[in-house]
Amino acid sequence: MFSARTRFPLAVNRLARAADAKRRGGAAVLDLTESNPTRGGLPYPPDLLAPLGQPAGLVYEPTPFGLASARAAVATDYARRGHIVTDDRVVLTASSSEAYGYLFKLLADPGDAVLVPRPGYPLFDYLAALESVEARPYPLAYDGEWHIDLAALAAAVTPRTRAVVLVNPGNPTGSFVKRQEAETLHALCAGRGLALVSDEVFADYAWADDPRRFSSFAEDGAALAFSLGGLSKSCGLPQLKLGWIAVSGPEALRRDALQRLELVADTYLSVATPVQVAAPALLGRCDLLQAPLRERLRTNREHLAASLGRGSPATLLASEGGWYAVLQVPATLTEEERVLRLLEERNVLVHPGYFFDFPNEAYLVLSLLPRPAVFEAAVAGIIDSLVL
Repeated sequence: MFSARTRFPLAVNRLARAADAKRRGGAAVLDLTESNPTRGGLPYPPDLLAPLGQPAGLVYEPTPFGLASARAAVATDYARRGHIVTDDRVVLTASSSEAYGYLFKLLADPGDAVLVPRPGYPLFDYLAALESVEARPYPLAYDGEWHIDLAALAAAVTPRTRAVVLVNPGNPTGSFVKRQEAETLHALCAGRGLALVSDEVFADYAWADDPRRFSSFAEDGAALAFSLGGLSKSCGLPQLKLGWIAVSGPEALRRDALQRLELVADTYLSVATPVQVAAPALLGRCDLLQAPLRERLRTNREHLAASLGRGSPATLLASEGGWYAVLQVPATLTEEERVLRLLEERNVLVHPGYFFDFPNEAYLVLSLLPRPAVFEAAVAGIIDSLVL
C-alpha cells in the first residue's frame, strides 16, 4: 500500500529509547546531541521578530524563486562573505532539506545516484530515497586534518551518478574544502557531466582564517554548481524556515538549470511571505545574531580541549569550524556500548560515530551548542568514564 520511498526502519533506536526512559524517570540528562540553537539559552534581540509583522506580509505574491527583496538580501549576504552573487541566481526554499529535494528532482531520475561524504550528515540517505535516488558514499580521510579522498571519489562515479554533494564545512567533521580540492572537483564534474551541490550552512563558523580554504561554490566555475544556505544556521533561526540555493557555472547550463528549477519551485511555492518580507532585516543583523553563537561554540570547544590534556585516552580530532566536536575514544567498548553506558551511568547523551557513518570505531560526536554548565558537566562525565 505504501511507496518504497518510505520503506525506512521505523523502530526507535536503543539510544533514543534509553534517553526517553531516563527523562521519564526524572533524570537531568546532559544532552550533547542538542543542535537547536533556540534551546541553548542564547540571547536574541527582543525586537528581532518585529519585521515578520510588516503589512506587506499580508499580500500573497506567488513568485517561484521568491520575492525580489528577499533574494537581493541573500545576494547581499554572500557579498558580506566576499562572494559576488546576483539575485537572479538565487532560489528561496523553506529549508536546506527542501533545497536538496529540489535539486535531486532537477538532476536525477529514479535509480540515479548522488555521491555524499562519509562521515557525513545522517539525513542524506533519507533525502535521496524520498526522491527515489541512491546516496552513495565517498570517503573523507583524516591524517591530522580532514581532506577529500579525491581518487576514491572519482572511482565512485558510475554512469548513473548525477551529482557530488559537499558539506562545506563538514558535518560533523568541521572540515572546509580546499582550493586544490575545489579545482579538481570542478574539472571532474565538468568532464563527467555532473553537478556540484555544496551545503554551506555552517560557512560562517570557522575557527580561524586559512588561505587554502575554498569557502563557497556560489561563484562561477567549470561545473554547474549549487550553493546552499539558510537562516537556520547563519542567523540561528531554524524556526523561521528560510533557505536558499545560489546557482553558478557555465552560462548555458546555469540558464537551463534555473528554467527547470523555476518549474519545480512554482509547483510548491512553499516559502511563507512574512519571512521573505523580513529577510532583509534579519540578514542585516546576521553579525549580531552570530556573535553569541560564536562565543558559545568557542567557549565549549576550548573547554573540551583543555579538559582532555596530555595523556588523555580521548583525542579531539582537528576541526576548522562548525557546531560539532569529534572525539576518538578507546575501542575497548563498541560505540553503542559506550554511549549507552555514558547515559546509564553518567546521564550524558552523545552521538556515536556510526550515526554519521564513520567507517570504523570508536568515535563520539558532541554538539558545541549546549549551555556551558551542561557542556562542562557532560565532558567531566565522559572523561571520568574513560579513565575508570
